[in-house]
Amino acid sequence: MKRFIESYDGRPFDLIVVGGGITGACVAYDAARRGLRVALLEKKDFGWATSAATSKMIHGGLRYLANLEIGLVRESLRERRILENIAPNFVYPLPFLVPTYEGMKSNKWLIETGMLLYDILSFDKGRTWDKAKKIPGYHSLSREEVLREEPNLRGKGLTGAAIYYDCQSIFPERLTLAFVKSAVKHGARAANRAEVGGFLYGKDSRITGVKVLDLITGKEVAIEGKLTVNCGGPWADIILRDAERGQSSHAIRRSEGIHLITRAQVKKYALALMTPSGRHMFLIPWRGHTLIGTTDKDYEGDPDAYKVTRESIEDFLREINECYGDGRLGYGDVLSAYGGLRPLVEDQVEGTYESSRKYEIYDNKKDGFDGLITVEGGKYTTSRRLAEKLLDAAQKKLGQKPKDALTDKEYLHGCEIEDMGAFLAEIRERNPGFDPRTIEYLGKNYGTEYKEVLAIAQEGEGLSQPVTADGEILAEVVYAARNEMANTLKDILFRRTGLGTLGNPGEDVLTRAGEIAARELGWTDQRLASELDEARQALCLPG
Repeated sequence: MKRFIESYDGRPFDLIVVGGGITGACVAYDAARRGLRVALLEKKDFGWATSAATSKMIHGGLRYLANLEIGLVRESLRERRILENIAPNFVYPLPFLVPTYEGMKSNKWLIETGMLLYDILSFDKGRTWDKAKKIPGYHSLSREEVLREEPNLRGKGLTGAAIYYDCQSIFPERLTLAFVKSAVKHGARAANRAEVGGFLYGKDSRITGVKVLDLITGKEVAIEGKLTVNCGGPWADIILRDAERGQSSHAIRRSEGIHLITRAQVKKYALALMTPSGRHMFLIPWRGHTLIGTTDKDYEGDPDAYKVTRESIEDFLREINECYGDGRLGYGDVLSAYGGLRPLVEDQVEGTYESSRKYEIYDNKKDGFDGLITVEGGKYTTSRRLAEKLLDAAQKKLGQKPKDALTDKEYLHGCEIEDMGAFLAEIRERNPGFDPRTIEYLGKNYGTEYKEVLAIAQEGEGLSQPVTADGEILAEVVYAARNEMANTLKDILFRRTGLGTLGNPGEDVLTRAGEIAARELGWTDQRLASELDEARQALCLPG
């Protein structure tokens, strides 16, 4: 997978997609499957922002039932099943434990009524291609059973718990990349580090393309297209305001959400807890650690300036300590923290936590920007379906009859696995010379592409030895640089591999990864030193 922009031949596209998060990746994939000539442009790296700042869940949105958003929940549950099918190595059923307490907010009968409705709305959850991925219905635990399973839960007023299942996305950044790869496989052209800085105009002020700055070469490129789709997420309104003509009346509300990673607090279940303020949060087992998320509060200001602050972390720790454990979880227990901004539809006037995760597809012709469509809102789980609806509208606008792309019927690239358990058992047996942890990690995170990583591992000493507790190897660094459009060390550490996603992997691993990347990408000593410094800063918690 190579950046097309450096060798762009000037041919116009049917569709230009601006923004390489999960929404843009799904739109590019759907469009390419329909036979359209597609360009996907991302100003930084694929899946680097909102799409990477998730709770690593593929879920129906149980809490949206409280807002009576039945349609959104049903759509999400359908998409949960589809993602289990088309990305079996990335998406897995995960049991969630919801404790019930005396009082109204976490009342046993209220919770179980919600669970029953959730099960009804997911009536097709058993229709998974891999039968081992079939999701069970909910069941209940007594107070005594709950405390045996999760002794760190608060016992005062505890009446029991409900157990239900949703899904976990073990590596959302690589799942987003799988959509990008699938788009490229079907003919899309993609480029990261390609910043859209304005639009091209034709007759009657119709938008006919975009102006792009190649952030690697420094060259400006004009790319023509019949239709441009703005998938900028929290940057969508800024992209509109960057237009050289006309005025955009749209604004995106932004919600900040942060997540913390600690050593293992939970192992068997993900815990769904309610804070004293009435907001839900989750403690989720992930890679032998616990992922805790998320916050949800208004963010005002430049989205490019956003970063996780110590104040946000400490505020979140106070919330966690109010409803879980012995109340002593502190800043020193946090191994890593990440955050991002979620785009919300402008007319959602309530607080961001109560806001819907619905999406809107908006034809900007109404604002004098004919030739442009903007996506607003949405969530990771429903991005494939959003793309399907958007392409139906786009093809009509292009004067074409909408064609079903069948993106729910075909495995994503690298995910062509009918039985995940049998696949992992087979590749362990075939590769006895490698650590079993490595084989399992590669099988899950690279799917059928694992062979290419193992082939690289045999090229040199030190590329095949596990450097993390779950078996990652430095051959992944080489693979990312050669085959996955990784341009920086941070791309490699956070979005192609998981070497940096549990906190600092140690100076030795960091330096070795940097040196391998430098060799593959032709960096000077000065560039390598700069990349290592930037990586160390990104791995540090805010002071």
